[in-house]
Amino acid sequence: MAVRAVLVVALWLLACCMPVQAGQVYRWKDAEGVTHYGDQLPPGTSAERLVIPATEDPPPVAALRVEDTGRGLFVWADNRLAGPIEVMLHFEHHDNVHSDPALPARATVAASASGLVAVLSAADPGRPFKFQLRIDSLPGHPSASPRDVQYRMPVAGDARVEQGFGGGFSHQDPENRYAVDFAVPSGTTVLAARAGVVMQAEAGFEHGGLDRAALAGRANFVRVLHDDGTMALYAHLQPGGVLVRVGQHVEVGQPLGLSGATGFASGPHLHFAVQVNRGMRLVSLPFRMEHLPDAGEATGSAPNR
Repeated sequence: MAVRAVLVVALWLLACCMPVQAGQVYRWKDAEGVTHYGDQLPPGTSAERLVIPATEDPPPVAALRVEDTGRGLFVWADNRLAGPIEVMLHFEHHDNVHSDPALPARATVAASASGLVAVLSAADPGRPFKFQLRIDSLPGHPSASPRDVQYRMPVAGDARVEQGFGGGFSHQDPENRYAVDFAVPSGTTVLAARAGVVMQAEAGFEHGGLDRAALAGRANFVRVLHDDGTMALYAHLQPGGVLVRVGQHVEVGQPLGLSGATGFASGPHLHFAVQVNRGMRLVSLPFRMEHLPDAGEATGSAPNR
C-alpha cells in the first residue's frame, strides 16, 4: 500500500490523504451465525443498517524531514517500517528552488533508518524561495530477487479457497492478481506461511464492508519480509487481531493474528499474497503452497469477497 506524505515550506508534516466520506453498510448474520457486512443485502435478509464514518487513514510508511544545515536544506525520508522501502520525492509547487538531484527523485531507505533524498537551495540567492514537497513511499526493495519457495498453509485446518489467482471480484490489479482468499470463520488463527521478519502491522481498523472508496486500504494486516526481499501479506484481520510486533522474527507456522473482515470485505476471510516492489509499484507473484488446490481454479465467483 503506497502512502504519501506532504511537507510545506513551514515544515508542517501531513498525511496526503483526502478526507473519507461516511459509508452506509448493513450488518447481518447468516444461518450459521456468522456476522457479515455489506452495502447490499442478500434477498430475504433482515439486517441492521449502520453508518460507518471510516475516517481513519493508514499510517504513512515514511515521514518527510527537512534539516537546515547552513549548506542547504537536506530533505530526509524516515522509514517507519522494519524493512526496506522505496520513496519518490516530488515538488507540488516551487519558486526559485534548486534541487540536487532534480525532482522527482527516488531513493531506497533501509529498515527503521533515514535516507537523504535531496538537497534544496535558492536558485537565485538574492531572492526568497518557497516550495511544497510530496513524498510517495512503498514497502520493499526494488531489487528483490524472489526464490522458488513452497509456502505453508496460512490457516490451521481445512480452508476453502473462495477467490484465487485472477479472481474477478478483487484480484484483477497487479497488487492482488496472484492473491488467494481463504474462507475461514472470524477469529481463526493466521499462521506464518514462511519465516521472516514482521515488517509492518496494522490492528486499529474496526469496520468492513463493500464500500470500496471508504474501506479499501483500511484492513488490518501483517506484512512479513522474507530473506529474498519478497513480502507476504496477511490481510483483513479482526480489530486488535495482530499477535506479533513489528521487527519480530517469526518462524513457519507461528501465529501472526486472527482472521476477520476489516477493510473491503463483506465476510470473514484471510487474504494472502506474496508481493515485491517493482519500481514504486507493488506487484503480486504466483506461488506454490502445500495442500493448496490450483489457485487459478477459484476465480472469484463468490460475490462476497
